[in-house]
Amino acid sequence: MIRQVAIMYAVAALLLLVGAGCLLLLLRPGGAARAYVLRMTGIMALAAGVMLAAGAGSMQRWSVAG
Repeated sequence: MIRQVAIMYAVAALLLLVGAGCLLLLLRPGGAARAYVLRMTGIMALAAGVMLAAGAGSMQRWSVAG
């Protein structure tokens, strides 16, 4: 695995953990603004993590094939 792909996977894992953590914080009671910020941040971080992991997988397959 090339170093760039490993870095991409590490950042993707971090984003997925942060996103899941934000969504889990919604279980605690809080105001509407807090819920909005946690929901938006959590969903966007999860989406970014998934897309970055998919890009890293594609990059790894492309580098091995080429």
